[in-house]
Amino acid sequence: MKALVTGGAGFLGRGICRRLVERGDVVLSVSRGSYPELAAQGIEHHAMDLSCGEQALVPLLESVDVVFHCAARAGVFGPEESYLAPNVDGTQAVYSAARQAKVRAFVHTSSPSACFDGRDHRRADDLPLATHFMSAYPASKARAEKLLQRGLCDELPMTILRPHLMFGPGDPHLIPRLIEKARRRKLIPIRPRQAPMEVSLTYIDNAVDAHLAAAQTLLEQGAQSPAHGRAYFIANSEPVDLWQWIAELLQALDLPTPKRRISATSARILGALLETLWKTLPLPGEPPLTPFVAAQLSTSHSYDMARAQKDLGFRESVSMAEATRRTIAHYLTR
Repeated sequence: MKALVTGGAGFLGRGICRRLVERGDVVLSVSRGSYPELAAQGIEHHAMDLSCGEQALVPLLESVDVVFHCAARAGVFGPEESYLAPNVDGTQAVYSAARQAKVRAFVHTSSPSACFDGRDHRRADDLPLATHFMSAYPASKARAEKLLQRGLCDELPMTILRPHLMFGPGDPHLIPRLIEKARRRKLIPIRPRQAPMEVSLTYIDNAVDAHLAAAQTLLEQGAQSPAHGRAYFIANSEPVDLWQWIAELLQALDLPTPKRRISATSARILGALLETLWKTLPLPGEPPLTPFVAAQLSTSHSYDMARAQKDLGFRESVSMAEATRRTIAHYLTR
């Protein structure tokens, strides 16, 4: 199989590239920058701004079987336009180029935040896209999903995957940020509106498994696959009580465990004040708390994997307990 991975230097993209190379597949990668480590693995890497249009992509895709579109700008703060180009225009360009090049399968990485409406979601299987957003990132991911659905055609079987809170060795976001905040004693848990706060996380190997399973299903069944044109939440099957899981993780890493909590209402008010301050002054980077983050950290987000298992043949290879153990072992050596 020949595959193209956008965002091949990112956490998920790197994992997909590595697994494909291990299987003996031919791998191309497209990212904004240059990454010699990809070339060292035998991956043909191209530095390109995906939002610049599809014409530069079509020649790369001429003999490709499947596209894994993982590239995106993630974040919880920033102007809408900064997310539209990479997440919406970039998706449009890659999908259009794949259609022109007659690629056989397209797997798009989205986010459960595209469906987040501020309420608790427990063991959700299928949710509509949200209609109001507290951050530009989830709004852009929802727009990308919509444009893919509008352009859906039998000539290019397409599936959308929404992995939730990916973590594991090499994670550049979730665990490192928790560790840094804990070390600086800046981590303050938020009391959930409805306890316990049930949250699904996704170990990186399982996220990779899901993407490869989706691609294989589309390649084998084409537009007749039940996965064609559908979106799936992806996560470990066993959710956790998030703040308890974080406390146990920090204890295992011999880091300070937060003792005090604030209410969900207080967190949202504080987030709104900080977001306004960052926008008004403006201040560099992202505010330490926003209304979106406050809402995410005080509500349940857990997902049922039955549909992904049935339609995609997805099976998690690493349990939540083992995933946590591996993650702790990794960071103890750093």
